[in-house]
Amino acid sequence: MGEFFSTVPSLLLAAAVAYLLGALPLADQVSRRHGVDIFSVGTGLAGASNVRRSVGRFSGLLVLIGDLGKGAAAVIFAGFVGVDGTWAVVAAIAVVVGHWKSVFTGFQGGDGLTPLGGAAMALFPVFGLVAVAVALVVALGGQLLPYTSLISVVFGYLTLVTMTIAFEGDTALALGLGGVSGLVLAHALLGHRRRNSAAADGVWEGATVSGEWEEIPDADGAADRSGP
Repeated sequence: MGEFFSTVPSLLLAAAVAYLLGALPLADQVSRRHGVDIFSVGTGLAGASNVRRSVGRFSGLLVLIGDLGKGAAAVIFAGFVGVDGTWAVVAAIAVVVGHWKSVFTGFQGGDGLTPLGGAAMALFPVFGLVAVAVALVVALGGQLLPYTSLISVVFGYLTLVTMTIAFEGDTALALGLGGVSGLVLAHALLGHRRRNSAAADGVWEGATVSGEWEEIPDADGAADRSGP
């Protein structure tokens, strides 16, 4: 118990920095440089996919790389202050929450799938990179399928778990990351349903009833047509 309390200051610091990293409004700032309010177009989400569709491919790629970097940096900083092992999942959660509810944009943000990918790569330098690559391939190959982002995240995470078990990696950490992935997917699903409902009621003009999921690395390149 004493050991836990001794780590609390480091955990709080890691969580605070991770939140601020996640909250960095990269999509918003990149879009505004092109005269676009990312929260008023497309899905209304500040993520790489919406930027790619609403601003341009290069801008979307910049946001993709930046959002991946935010997730990775949050975990790396946590390790620097002594937060490692399964506790590093705290940083992954905080960076995602920062991306969901950015203090810099009136608590608006994105779905958090790309920062999650960055966190996975930092937590599992080899397995995470392979898992994100698999997610990319699935997203690129299934552009016309429904729920592309959801499917790609599931395939990516299954790849991570499979490799962790096969090569006797840190299964507890992999399960912890799975919990974060579940939260991100649940948040994305609820947000999508809210936008569809608002669009059907004529309240939200930015997204259509057949709107798309916002954020998984689809290059962030390729159209992320996971639009239920």
